[in-house]
Amino acid sequence: IQRMFERQIQQDEIIETIRNGEIIAEYPYDKPYPSYLVLSFINGLPIHVVVALNQSENICYIITVYKPDRTIWNSDYKTRR
Repeated sequence: IQRMFERQIQQDEIIETIRNGEIIAEYPYDKPYPSYLVLSFINGLPIHVVVALNQSENICYIITVYKPDRTIWNSDYKTRR
């Protein structure tokens, strides 16, 4: 939550990303739950959210949220340089 505020990312933007974003990477062997990197564009700007999914209890944990850096990500924000 602290990083979310530091990065000026709003809660509704995170919810929108989780609900309607595109999964661009899957990490099925992450522990304790598999995780996913999700991309969306909010007001034309990219946002990445990493979530872990506890399917047995139907709970989604937010691991981190950030605005992807153009020096690290290609222009589609789906693949690293």
